[in-house]
Amino acid sequence: MNAAVVPEASQPTSELASGPVASKKGQILAWASWDWGSAAFNAVMTTFVFTVYLTSNAFGGEDAASAALGAALAIAGLAIALLAPVTGQRSDAGGRRKLWLGVNTAATAVLTALCFFVFPQPEFLLLGVCLIALGNVFFEFAGVNYNAMLAQISTPKNIGKVSGFGWAMGYLGGIVALLLVLQLFVQPSFDWFGASTQDSLNIRLVAVFSALWFFIFALPVMFAVPEVPARKAASLGFLASYKLLIRRIGAIYRTSPHTIYFLLSSAIFRDGLAAVFTFGGVIAAGTFGFELKEVIFFAIFGNVVAAVGAIIGGFLDDRIGPKTVIVLSLAGLLIAGTFILVLGNGDYVFLGNEWPGSNTFWVFGLLLCLFVGPAQSSSRAYLARLAPEGEAGELFGLYATTGRAVSFLAPTLFTLCIAVASPLVAEGEAQRWGILGIMVVLLAGLLVILPVKPPAKVEIAVVPER
Repeated sequence: MNAAVVPEASQPTSELASGPVASKKGQILAWASWDWGSAAFNAVMTTFVFTVYLTSNAFGGEDAASAALGAALAIAGLAIALLAPVTGQRSDAGGRRKLWLGVNTAATAVLTALCFFVFPQPEFLLLGVCLIALGNVFFEFAGVNYNAMLAQISTPKNIGKVSGFGWAMGYLGGIVALLLVLQLFVQPSFDWFGASTQDSLNIRLVAVFSALWFFIFALPVMFAVPEVPARKAASLGFLASYKLLIRRIGAIYRTSPHTIYFLLSSAIFRDGLAAVFTFGGVIAAGTFGFELKEVIFFAIFGNVVAAVGAIIGGFLDDRIGPKTVIVLSLAGLLIAGTFILVLGNGDYVFLGNEWPGSNTFWVFGLLLCLFVGPAQSSSRAYLARLAPEGEAGELFGLYATTGRAVSFLAPTLFTLCIAVASPLVAEGEAQRWGILGIMVVLLAGLLVILPVKPPAKVEIAVVPER
């Protein structure tokens, strides 16, 4: 590579290559503990419990509340897309990656705890959706710095395994947090003041629990992982940071185009991966007739399987490379999704044995979960291998931005496929065709990543200092 392409730049080195020669188990455990704790915000607050409460009839009707929540999250997504790369850049340059991880984590925990004051009355809806939306913004900012730390605690030989371990801890932490929430607050197994449903006290206390869970398990990384050194370019103004960001994106494209290609391709398939979990419960209930209890049980087993997949994928990542793991995972997802789409909720007989529709979803739905974990983990490990020294935060900020930019794809195609199928199939059969929309996104992601080189064959980008 010719460093003269970008005059101000120095000879490029990856942050991973300049990192530790050997990993410290204590640092890895402390880093993964953040993932474990963050699951309380992801699984409890934004997926299964608090947003369900926030969109209930108590807040003026499900439709109006859902629309308000959707609008607030859309605004939050726009803020993340616009601000994430620059916040990552500035934390890198100022040598404050760990500091800003702590600040953003604390902000998320505080906003989560404040949800306790969202009483079940329509006038509290605005407060609730604003707190959840702001929480999402600070959570994503924290995630940028957290992901950037991967290169600090791993080596080229074990980065895949470390990334997979982090994802697995997140999945398992979500299960434990959900089970505790169910047993203590939602369906309490013993009588205590937190079980009271007066003014939805039990659900509002879930917010306090989630805040404490996240904050406590986020503490270890603040003590175990050292701060990155500050760089000379730490004194840029906020607007000047955007100018530098644009110049750096151009420099990355000129000197390491496959880094940009990966950011774009991963944005597509990551949207498909997110849709598997987003719409999995919806399909289980609507197409396969699962009761709420069965959906929760499937969610628990699905997270366990995803955690196992992430760990297995991490080991394979270090041996056959992240791109191969991603390609195999996407192919596995497409195969499993095809079986669910084709078989549907019908009853069949295979080799003299009955095969009810519920078996189809349990077997191939769990197979979907198995492949989601490795694809997510290896995607993070792929990008961490390509981050120029001192630039991991900015690069993972772009990772967040590109993901947000296409996050409409899977939901739109899911809805479109259902709408097209509705007049063509029997009543109650259209929803499963939404799976086809998710598969189209996954297939597009697979096709786009195939020409992208493995990270071992991609040169580290030359980026300007100022």
